[in-house]
Amino acid sequence: MKLLVVGSVAFDAIETPFGKTDKILGGAATYISITSSILGVKSGIVSIVGGDFPQEHLDMFTDRDVNIEGIEIVKEGKTFFWSGKYHNDLNTRDTLVTEVNVLEHFEPKIPDSMQDSEILLLGNLHPGVQLSVLEKMNQRPKLVILDTMNFWMDCAWDILMEMIAKTDVITINDEEARQLSGEYSLVKAAKKIHTMGPKYVIIKKGEHGALLFHDGKVFAIPALPLEDVFDPTGAGDTFAGGFAAYLAKKGKIDFETMKSALIVGSAMASFTVEKFGTERIEEVSEADMFSRLRQFKELTTFDVELE
Repeated sequence: MKLLVVGSVAFDAIETPFGKTDKILGGAATYISITSSILGVKSGIVSIVGGDFPQEHLDMFTDRDVNIEGIEIVKEGKTFFWSGKYHNDLNTRDTLVTEVNVLEHFEPKIPDSMQDSEILLLGNLHPGVQLSVLEKMNQRPKLVILDTMNFWMDCAWDILMEMIAKTDVITINDEEARQLSGEYSLVKAAKKIHTMGPKYVIIKKGEHGALLFHDGKVFAIPALPLEDVFDPTGAGDTFAGGFAAYLAKKGKIDFETMKSALIVGSAMASFTVEKFGTERIEEVSEADMFSRLRQFKELTTFDVELE
């Protein structure tokens, strides 16, 4: 299956207790497409950048067989920029700078070469922009995966509800699930979110793993314990990229396949946090991925004697 990714291609500047960076490559679509390429899945990006976006980054995408026809370049504009500082626990952060720049007037354009994509992954953007993507596609993809955040719950509730109603899979963190549903229990939260439209609900819990809910069934995975965690930026996008790319590779959309996809997503995210920005995920080979998946299997496989 072909994967269409709509989201930001951006610059980040990051500070953690372990160091800091100047402007580096970032953005949801960036992490997702790099991850997809490691799984050998063809993806296409729909996004927007400014004239300050280096050709070497665009070349990196094409070298990975990522279709960039949908990346609009506004030569006189500047690329979206975000700067943040993480606290000691790496679970909380302060946003220092947000420069929306060309993303402020982003109107997605879906190239003909991407119109037949079976899986659509909508990165964290204004829900009105996400809705416009569905409206511009010649036919509805087989699977629509939505990422969103509490900011849109605060300032764009009605249109977010409209977008969620058209979604097959929603991926949010535990705090966002509680805000969206008004329920503290994540099981109750997932049930409430199901009634809003999505058949599958993924609740990410950071260093504590993730939960997948569907039709009364629940699947839980841990996060891989790591010795070195430098930068969690992009981990959620890498997770979504691994999840979507695995489904695309298998060509199957069901609960059992999604259970495996969840593990692949978590394994890929575990690479991202080991260095700043995209540096680590750009180094990962298919062999690295399989090695980490074996670690996950060893972590979660056990036999229990009940008699």
